[in-house]
Amino acid sequence: MTGRILVVDPVPTNRIILRVKLSAAFYEVVQAASGKAALAMMKKAKPDLVMTASDLPDMTGRALVQALRGQDGGVRLPVVMLHGDDDPGERLASLAAGADDVLARPIDDLVMLARLRSLLRARDAEAELQLRDDTRRALGLAEQPAEFATPAHVALIPTGRQPEAEKIVSDLSAELRDRITLVDPEDALRERRPAPDVIVIAEGPGGNGEGLTLLAQMRASTLTRHASLIYVAQPHQRREAASALDMGANDLLAGGLELQELSLRLKKQIERKRTADRLRANMQDGLRAAVTDPLTGLYNRRYTLPHLNRLAERSARQGRPYAVLVLDLDHFKQVNDKFGHPAGDAVLVSLAQRLKDNLRAADLISRWGGEEFLIAMPDTGRMAAQRTAERLCQIMAEHPVMLPGGARITVTLSIGVATASREGETAPLALIDRADKALYMAKQEGRNRVVTAERTKPLPRRNPTQVETVQASPALSQNGTGPQVNRGRY
Repeated sequence: MTGRILVVDPVPTNRIILRVKLSAAFYEVVQAASGKAALAMMKKAKPDLVMTASDLPDMTGRALVQALRGQDGGVRLPVVMLHGDDDPGERLASLAAGADDVLARPIDDLVMLARLRSLLRARDAEAELQLRDDTRRALGLAEQPAEFATPAHVALIPTGRQPEAEKIVSDLSAELRDRITLVDPEDALRERRPAPDVIVIAEGPGGNGEGLTLLAQMRASTLTRHASLIYVAQPHQRREAASALDMGANDLLAGGLELQELSLRLKKQIERKRTADRLRANMQDGLRAAVTDPLTGLYNRRYTLPHLNRLAERSARQGRPYAVLVLDLDHFKQVNDKFGHPAGDAVLVSLAQRLKDNLRAADLISRWGGEEFLIAMPDTGRMAAQRTAERLCQIMAEHPVMLPGGARITVTLSIGVATASREGETAPLALIDRADKALYMAKQEGRNRVVTAERTKPLPRRNPTQVETVQASPALSQNGTGPQVNRGRY
């Protein structure tokens, strides 16, 4: 399942229709017919997202939103309000009451599913940042957040001819204390420091989705990848709207530029951007010296163990799996013996960078000791962890490492994988021990392979013709074409 959704609606037919549509998209659906039942279901089901009708037998949908926000953990719970018709006034009132999004019936399935994916991605990313901030506090490195928030910078980029864009900028500047600027699409990709906090890409009335290309470039750019992106589509652009959310837009206006709705959504995105920036800065500044390895820049044991404890607690509480991978470089000692310690350092740094480039932002990567690394993957089952480990082995074996003197050598990995599930062992130290034993088996069976804790023999590689086991040899190839050797404790 991709997430658990609580559907709150007094009409059984509406609940059934939504359950069928959401189940077809691999969501787990729980249901409630009233606000009181929904609040009780919250404690029992712990949903990842709530979809509620605007009218309930015992309270309004807005009252339910406020009640949910008052519960433990409800502040960041995504809530989607369902209205009987597309009334602009009602939509604005629901957004002002705290709903993350508003959908009108009949519901456009394409846009609805894209909105759900976007909201759940944003929630997971923020939850992961918060988890890391909690770890930081547990280490005694917490600081009080700044009471004063500087005005945000919002860039509005209209595509096509939109004379009303200038008036929108003027009206927003009068309503918000933030700095609003109008940016020509031709100048949008020019480097500006500091980058805008929020970028609004607005399609013109006769547009054909020109803003989607710009959105993708903004999200991919290292300068603007952390900016909040709001995409404004025209009413006829339902496919563009869905694509924008899947391409990384944080929010969506599906009915064109509308001042009041844009103002409400900007306030929410600015607040979320500030929270994300603060959590990210806490990690970058407060923990760097104390809990990171100075060579690779990865987390060390001091950070990893408390983080794993919290990951295990969340896994047990929510009934979700997580995985631990223990990696070791094969024959690593021979790298230092043949090329010297600077070469060994270069190999460690290269591996660390490849791990960061090929894993999710939510995955924890740490240098466990020497040439051994540990990866913790939340919301990951055995098969997904196995595939990831196999991919890492293949990436390392297929791409030689450049040494300081210009030589290239190929190094390989052995990986042990252990997963915790609702039915299995969830204690972090026990999981690490199982992964370490699987790693030892991978070494015994020939190296350059993956072994899971559930198996007694190594898993076959996906493409053995491309990933060949590197055996120890007296001579090291320096151009990446001959036998390669690395060193390790095994």
